[in-house]
Amino acid sequence: MTTKSSGFSLIELMVVVAIIGVLSAVGTYFYGTYTASAKLTSAKNTMQQVGLGEIEYLSSYGTYYYTESGGAECFPDEALGAGASSNAIESNLFSGGDIITAETGFDMCIEASGGGYLIKASSSRQDNKITLDHTGTWGNF
Repeated sequence: MTTKSSGFSLIELMVVVAIIGVLSAVGTYFYGTYTASAKLTSAKNTMQQVGLGEIEYLSSYGTYYYTESGGAECFPDEALGAGASSNAIESNLFSGGDIITAETGFDMCIEASGGGYLIKASSSRQDNKITLDHTGTWGNF
């Protein structure tokens, strides 16, 4: 005699839950990688805007703007876009505009380098420390 079932067995339900768990774990990993990459790209775009601001500052005042007096070596704050050096850049190069936002997760500073400037950006993640110099060369510090 054959019985007719009207539902799913416990094994079938457990397999479906396991598949959904694996898919969500993979999706979460790739989403985290995607957002980190987007923040890095946004920070690089902001650094290029700061570089353009430096060119305007040079044409107005005859010298580059540095966050430290005399262009001494600087280190970005860890305040994620709201540090003293980032606020000083916004005030002096962009008339207080909110260019270096907390959403990017980066803070920036500017120091003298080889007759020009070096923009440093750092995030709370230790592997995200990038630089952009007056020639447009990207690097790390």
